[in-house]
Amino acid sequence: MPLTLDHVNCIYSADTNHPVHALDDICLTIEDGQFIGLIGHTGCGKSTLVQHLNGLLKPTSGVISFDGEDIHAKDYDRRALRGKVGLVFQYPEHQLFETDVFADVCFGPKNLGLDKEAIEKRAREALLAVGLTEEDFSNSPFELSGGQKRRVAIAGVLAMQPRVLVLDEPTAGLDPAGREEILDLISDLHRNNHMTVILVSHSMDDVANYVERLIVMDSGRIMYDDVPGEVFKHVKELEGMGLALPEVTYIMRSLKRHRFDVDDTVTTIEEACEQIMNLYNNRQTTQQ
Repeated sequence: MPLTLDHVNCIYSADTNHPVHALDDICLTIEDGQFIGLIGHTGCGKSTLVQHLNGLLKPTSGVISFDGEDIHAKDYDRRALRGKVGLVFQYPEHQLFETDVFADVCFGPKNLGLDKEAIEKRAREALLAVGLTEEDFSNSPFELSGGQKRRVAIAGVLAMQPRVLVLDEPTAGLDPAGREEILDLISDLHRNNHMTVILVSHSMDDVANYVERLIVMDSGRIMYDDVPGEVFKHVKELEGMGLALPEVTYIMRSLKRHRFDVDDTVTTIEEACEQIMNLYNNRQTTQQ
């Protein structure tokens, strides 16, 4: 069953003279197994939205449902929900607090009431799944690199075996190599575990190579919700929101303007390489 938001609003400081409409009439359905990019400039409402998905924040109005149940109904178990809809925060330090990596990842499944053997099995599998080795298990999480901290934070959520994995700016502060490693890891987790993934970012380049559905937010509203190629057709509107297209898309658009027969809606390097190689091969054939 999908995760749905039905006319959800969130107003901060609603009872003051300066209310802030963080979410404005959000209607959204997130189907099982999708890989979704949620993008927008700083302050557009991305983080507020995802913190509503597992009940960390309660909407001012509207209904959020998981498996057809209102997550804010009187008797609904939101603690259990957070095991099914896992959220990895932007700064992993906010989720790391135990003395060693293994104990930190054990914390989530321990709260599910599992026995010691099951807890440790989940923690070990989650840590190995994110690319850490058993040698890392006894290290302090606070002595790790930024990329390793992200991996431990992701493992802590994976150990809960969620159906939906939400990652808020998981590549923030990482160098290009670190960003690619984390994004490849997330893509592998989606593919291998068949889970729903929601990737929050402000970078089109981060999401273009990975997601199948792209949601663009601005001023608390959903402006676009479609496959990336369709969303990227709205160039002026996106730039007006402070968002840039992926660099490769700008390159293809430039080639198109110079009358090269290419598809200027491609969003990934692989697609662009294929287009350019086809163009080259066609020209070679014509010249023979």
